[in-house]
Amino acid sequence: MDTLLDLLNSRPLVDGREVDALADPADGRRWAREHGGDGSLAELASLREARDVLRDIVTGERPPEALEPLLDGVQRIPEVAAEGLRWTLRTPPHARLAVEVILAWADTEERMPGRLRPCANTACRLFLLDRSRANRARWCSMAVCGNREKARRHYERIR
Repeated sequence: MDTLLDLLNSRPLVDGREVDALADPADGRRWAREHGGDGSLAELASLREARDVLRDIVTGERPPEALEPLLDGVQRIPEVAAEGLRWTLRTPPHARLAVEVILAWADTEERMPGRLRPCANTACRLFLLDRSRANRARWCSMAVCGNREKARRHYERIR
């Protein structure tokens, strides 16, 4: 789940400018390796595509069927071992990390429907996973986006 959020949040706005952690090959390789990938250019392309499709799905701009091309040829194979059932993922090596992120998104949607969402601050492009009991979290960070939004509303009221 952490890799899912990290990937969705790998294209934030910094001082009003988009910064893409996967755009530069060296930075992208580092990001992919830190998350269990090999950092190949093909893997970075798969990650960027998966990120963009998932962002659009979470924001409601595209339906989940938009993931189909990214999952073409992917198989989950059950293996019975002494410790129990284990699932093995069969996918082209360059697509493995992107497919794992897509599976993490599917698992999140199944176990925690509606809790993965964009930050309510319109000037922010980050996503959050609401783990609160009330399911009312609105901001990626209360210290940053939450305070900014509350301050903005306060200044609008006193004007």
